[in-house]
Amino acid sequence: MAKQKEGVYERVLECAEKEFLKKGFKDASLREIAKEAGTSTGSIYTRFGDKEGLFRELAEPVLEELKELFTAIQERFDQLEEDCKESSMRSYSENGMEKVLDYIYDHMDAFKLLLDASYGTRFQNFLDELVEIEVRYTFRYMKAIGCRTLEEGKTSGEFIHIAATGYFSAMFEVVRHNMDRDQAERYIDMLQKYHQAGFDTIFYPEKYEHGKDDLTDPIS
Repeated sequence: MAKQKEGVYERVLECAEKEFLKKGFKDASLREIAKEAGTSTGSIYTRFGDKEGLFRELAEPVLEELKELFTAIQERFDQLEEDCKESSMRSYSENGMEKVLDYIYDHMDAFKLLLDASYGTRFQNFLDELVEIEVRYTFRYMKAIGCRTLEEGKTSGEFIHIAATGYFSAMFEVVRHNMDRDQAERYIDMLQKYHQAGFDTIFYPEKYEHGKDDLTDPIS
């Protein structure tokens, strides 16, 4: 077996990231990546299998680590005593999202790849993987606080999935808009308050039902 040259792997990844960010996965050229990296397309195929394998090498480790981080945050909250979950949910959510935001900003280029350059790969719907985690733990939270809006038909699993999808799509706008870290933190704070107010209509529908027949009466 021929010995692989030292440093080629790192140069290929660096050049591939630039090519994918510039052109997107579908239009990126392995020939251009190889040329910029000072190697051959055959060398890229040997190391990464194909173009999607090269993209996967850049994107998958970051996505998997984010999913592990997000799941761990959700799991720690899920393990709290049920009688204190309700009172601590908002602060716990804010602290958890700050950790997620830190991770995103520590790996900004990888998330730009996932958001804007992944069409044509299995990563093009990566947000769905985060939404599934959110929805799963939302159902657990509803059970823990005795919320029966699902059983009573006042909401549905489909609606909760749609709402969570909207939240995560909006959250990653900090990447698309190239917000600096402080700006992103203010945006996420507003987004969380907006999202939480909406979910309160699911968790505590009785607070909103008394005025449903008279839209002129403000909800106290």
